[in-house]
Amino acid sequence: MNKFSNLTKNVDKIMVVCVITLAAFSLLTIASTHLGEGISREVIVQSAAYVLGGIGAIVILSQNYNIFQGLEKQLYIASIILLLSVYTPLGVELFGARSWLDLGFTTIQPSEFVKILFIFIMAGYLSSNSDTLNDFKGLIKAGIVAAPIIVIVLKEDLGSALVFAAIWLTMVFFAGINLKVFAQFMGLVVCAIPVAFVFLKDYQKERIEAFLHPENLNLSGNYQVWQSKVAIGNGGLTGTGFFNGTQKELDFIPVQSSDFIFSVIGEELGFIGGLAIIAIFGILLYRMAIVVRDALDFYGALIVSGIIGMFAFQIFENIAMTMGLMPVTGITLPFLSYGGSSILSNMAAFAIVLDVGMRSKSI
Repeated sequence: MNKFSNLTKNVDKIMVVCVITLAAFSLLTIASTHLGEGISREVIVQSAAYVLGGIGAIVILSQNYNIFQGLEKQLYIASIILLLSVYTPLGVELFGARSWLDLGFTTIQPSEFVKILFIFIMAGYLSSNSDTLNDFKGLIKAGIVAAPIIVIVLKEDLGSALVFAAIWLTMVFFAGINLKVFAQFMGLVVCAIPVAFVFLKDYQKERIEAFLHPENLNLSGNYQVWQSKVAIGNGGLTGTGFFNGTQKELDFIPVQSSDFIFSVIGEELGFIGGLAIIAIFGILLYRMAIVVRDALDFYGALIVSGIIGMFAFQIFENIAMTMGLMPVTGITLPFLSYGGSSILSNMAAFAIVLDVGMRSKSI
């Protein structure tokens, strides 16, 4: 107990403050989207998710992240089972994708938790095979390890599949891949995009087509993005003030508390508020990069690099999506968007980073 108490003294307090600040913004913004309803169900669910996530974080901090090293096969099997569970009677289709489980009292999205398992799987593989990444064959092998999981996710959820791909790319890059080999691989990926496009679902193709033709408001997603840009523009420099957003209040902003929550922030807090949120994310990612630099072992550094890749891509994609700079996907904004599964997954990932960081420092 004394050892754990001494370890927790090394927890990065700046990162903790960043996440607490984002949580406060999340609850206030979600409450704003339900103005006049009292304490809404979404506020209660989000608060409960943060409480459970906090408890889970303490449990994670009490364990050494190395307990999963060597268990990659078991984690791989568990990941496949979780992803395929959406095709059981418990699986339900929400927002056009069958990627949820209905537990009666709530719904959960298995892919959110598989992201964490995927990072541990790739960290285990890459820490043992980093020397093979000097040639194209070694990189292909690393791709084969990740492919089944990414393909299963892609079948229902393009956005989540892109997050998994971002995690993989970040981790193999950090593992010391030969840059010439990496460039060749990326060239192959670009060439494969037209082939992959054929196998996408109709609604996935429509979203990509909508991004390529933003002027056509009849295409899926373009009207929502247009309303999002109007809301952000309406915020101006300082915003309309918390709970005073007109575009939000009139329900013009789509999926206000989740996918497009940054649009609400942009309208009510303006350019300065939006920039402040981006700055908090920047500080958080920077502190995580320091953990990578100072990690006790390569395995821990790889884990944190994967989590950085996950958060960085989600932050970029979500915010860019609200401004029409990226296609519309169901990717949430970490620690801000409404969603129990998302918050629990984010808190678990955050706790793992803290765990790697505090164990890298001498007691």
